[in-house]
Amino acid sequence: MTTVPFPPVSDADLAVLRAQLGRPARGAVGIAARCVCGNPTVVATSPRLPDGTPFPTFYYLTHPAATAAMSVLEAEHIMRELSDELGADEELQAAYARAHESYLADRAAYGEVDEIDGISAGGMPTRVKCLHALAGHALAAGPGVNPIGDRALERSSWSPQRCVCAEPGTAG
Repeated sequence: MTTVPFPPVSDADLAVLRAQLGRPARGAVGIAARCVCGNPTVVATSPRLPDGTPFPTFYYLTHPAATAAMSVLEAEHIMRELSDELGADEELQAAYARAHESYLADRAAYGEVDEIDGISAGGMPTRVKCLHALAGHALAAGPGVNPIGDRALERSSWSPQRCVCAEPGTAG
């Protein structure tokens, strides 16, 4: 279950996010998940960025090793496998629909934006479109909330239980 609303983002968090992303974080409203060392792994982002742009991706995966692991899964066509599984399993479909509603409720705590009303992220509630977004939601919400995000994390080479922030290319 998510912990919305989040405490304010610290200057130290913003510095780590900048290093992770290679640019300043936009619209950060909280750190939704952290590495075991304390560094940000998922940033919660305002549904409307400071420049006025609507931004549906409330849970944004920032940890370089986690994003790389999701990119590998996408390159290996795991999204197709997960999509097929979703299409064949009514229980999984229902759980994924609940994940979508949970995501929307979490984001709504930070404002309603008409342009993205009913739009969550990662293809929810009917498709598997972006494992980065789905893993970010799974990490922020905790196990059992986003079943496709949970499956992606289980299949990835990265683990939220092991810190790799000091390794080259992982910022921190």
